Amino acid sequence: MSYTVFALKWRPKSFDEIIGQNHVTTTLKSAIQKNRLAHAYLFAGPRGVGKTSTARILAKALNCKEGPTANPCGKCPSCLEIAKGTSLDVIEIDGASNRGIEEIRTLRENVKFAPVAGKFKVYIIDEVHQITPDGFNALLKTLEEPPPYVKFIFATTHPNKIMPTILSRCQRMDFRRITVMEMIAQLEKIVAGEKLSVDKEVLFAIAKSSDGALRDAESILDQLVSFSKDKISLKDVVSILGLVEQDALFEITDTIIRKDPLGALNVLNRLIDDGKDVSVFLSSLIEHFRNLMIARVTKGDSKLIDLPQEACDKLLKQGNALTLEEIFTAFNIMVATQEMSKRLDSLRIPLEISLVRLAYDKKNQSPVVSLPAKETPVKEHKAAHFIKKEEAKPESPPTVLSITLDNIKEGWNNIIENLSRIKMSVATYMNEGQPLKLQGNILTIAFPKNYSLHKESLEMKENKEIVEKNISQLFNENLRVSFILSAEAKEREDNGNSPFIKSALDMFNGRVIKED
Repeated sequence: MSYTVFALKWRPKSFDEIIGQNHVTTTLKSAIQKNRLAHAYLFAGPRGVGKTSTARILAKALNCKEGPTANPCGKCPSCLEIAKGTSLDVIEIDGASNRGIEEIRTLRENVKFAPVAGKFKVYIIDEVHQITPDGFNALLKTLEEPPPYVKFIFATTHPNKIMPTILSRCQRMDFRRITVMEMIAQLEKIVAGEKLSVDKEVLFAIAKSSDGALRDAESILDQLVSFSKDKISLKDVVSILGLVEQDALFEITDTIIRKDPLGALNVLNRLIDDGKDVSVFLSSLIEHFRNLMIARVTKGDSKLIDLPQEACDKLLKQGNALTLEEIFTAFNIMVATQEMSKRLDSLRIPLEISLVRLAYDKKNQSPVVSLPAKETPVKEHKAAHFIKKEEAKPESPPTVLSITLDNIKEGWNNIIENLSRIKMSVATYMNEGQPLKLQGNILTIAFPKNYSLHKESLEMKENKEIVEKNISQLFNENLRVSFILSAEAKEREDNGNSPFIKSALDMFNGRVIKED
């Protein structure tokens, strides 16, 4: 007897068995019971979350001998044929392979024929966004006024690529990603049904790595069963998937909290020696600091963190050891590391630098004493004598501007708003700065002492040119900028008043929360 993979063996057979899509199944069951089914549905959502399975169950519900019914029996010839994929009344089509106008014309002609055995003829078209515009246009009339015995079910991962004329003729159902805890519950059922020995931490690692796709999680579990002889351990899943254990993220964050740069480098080196992907580690660490922020703001509420309660408790403890500003700074540094890695052949070097920066204790470092520079005589070209100081060319008189520092301060929010339209990261960094001094045509912009990342990012040639061009155009003056860290610069408290912050709050329907 041939082996059946878990993703097929444990495929849902009824609406009640579909995981994580109650909003969809409840609507469909109600429509069946009230005899208010649409002639065309669009199932949209990420891969591996149950779109095609739901379409087949809906086909069963329509053609079951007891149907239409919200609870198909699964035992009649129609239900069994649909489950096996051999029903003549349920036609499954791959949109990628049948995307042209000729294939759609053939479908349109076949629609005219009545169902063979069931009550309805159901067309399930997967990845429907792959159909060409000409193909869609050929389908429009049939889709708008199909025969009463025809139902269309379209499934797609990219609903934005479907023509609006098609969307307007369908009832849309949006499928969501499966949460980690929902996925673990389903994997536990599979483990129990297959009589496997698997620790819950293994199931958590599988669910976390599947990014909301239950089908992927089932496939990974299937692979692990083949890989492991007896009990499946966390080491097995880490080995196969190249994951970074949650403990490693807590460990390296602890080195940052206690200001131990050597410890941070040692943890990173150990992970690399173990064969971990550095880019995966960095992405995991960024997510970890996101979770620290959420844990700190919500006081440990696990609803917004897709992790077990034990991990949420540890996150709260770690988050309380850092200020929100330190978490934001760490997050910005790590995101900048990802950007820097795109310009280098190796991610390891910028990541090492960033970890040392995060774990570096500035307060306990001795100041660097710089020696006075020696005066160097300047030689004339092809001459044997030195130019005397009084013979040097006099400096040009300072540039006289028609604007003042107060004018720039008054227009600061306009500067930030204009920059946000050009490059959001530059606007984000500039929003934390303050115009401090205008001398000649040099505008000095100051940042608080612990905002070195903002200063360094803005000093990059491309970013500096964007700032200078924007300010010069706004004030109609040829201005240059200089960035400094200064005790005179206070951290901004916009409270949502700046155009940049206001637009972000409006976009995400958010509000400013002050830390106690």
